[in-house]
Amino acid sequence: MNAHTSKDPLHGITLEMQVNALVARFGWAELSQLININCFKNEPSVKSSLKFLRRTPWARAEVEALYLDSLNDDAQENTESPAFDPWANSRINKK
Repeated sequence: MNAHTSKDPLHGITLEMQVNALVARFGWAELSQLININCFKNEPSVKSSLKFLRRTPWARAEVEALYLDSLNDDAQENTESPAFDPWANSRINKK
């Protein structure tokens, strides 16, 4: 049997996982600057944020977009040239 693969990048990722990842990466202060939502500014908590985001589609869309952008940023950092260059001391470069 073939496993079902989804083309949705958010498949299997809950809103709570997204908020926790964004808070871990940016912190509440920077997150409130990136997304202007009061639940990120005034006494922020994951619980209050989830309650607001589940009721407000536009805010949830912004959080999902920022989460996807942060995933893309991580992927781009990983695909750049490695810090260690195995050919740095080769005889070919010393000519």
